[in-house]
Amino acid sequence: MTTWKNAFTSCLTVLICAVASFSQAPPEIKSKLDAKIKQLSSFSTDPEIVNAVKAHNATPPAGEALTMTNEQWHSLTVLDPFVRTTAKTPLSEYLKTKKNADDTIAKVFVSGADGSKVGFDAKTEHWTHKGLPKHEVPMTGATWIGPVKVDDSTGQQLIQVGLPVLDGGKPIGSIVFGLRVDKLRYGQAPGAESLERRV
Repeated sequence: MTTWKNAFTSCLTVLICAVASFSQAPPEIKSKLDAKIKQLSSFSTDPEIVNAVKAHNATPPAGEALTMTNEQWHSLTVLDPFVRTTAKTPLSEYLKTKKNADDTIAKVFVSGADGSKVGFDAKTEHWTHKGLPKHEVPMTGATWIGPVKVDDSTGQQLIQVGLPVLDGGKPIGSIVFGLRVDKLRYGQAPGAESLERRV
């Protein structure tokens, strides 16, 4: 009975987070955000991302990755060898090209099933997002939308969107985008190409 209650409580918490997050997009950008999410959804099944997450999930963490905490990660500089190793993976390089192709995207990172980082365009604030809605909601197969916030690393107003990484329709990880509110509100810069055609 206790196990059932715990499972029900966890599911209810995720559901509440998911429902609440959908109401946080400002009305003036909601339609453009919805269209952007539809465009970005192709990343959920992008073979480059799916294969990298599958490989991550199949390999038990070792060395620093095994003991890394968010506190330790936060204290590391971008020049730290452990940070650089993750920043230079093929997936991280791939994410950088996708970000550079779309000026609405200010940041992007991918997490494995355990919430730890598989790849990113730039060092993230957290090493693991396990237990946080931006990872846990996508792991249920749903889309998570965060509130508009000023991002510490970019100084820009961003709204984060979390999508599941899907393998055969099953969530195996998450991908989070930090989207620029000014670009959603006023449109992309001239010459920005449709990301949908590039994925």
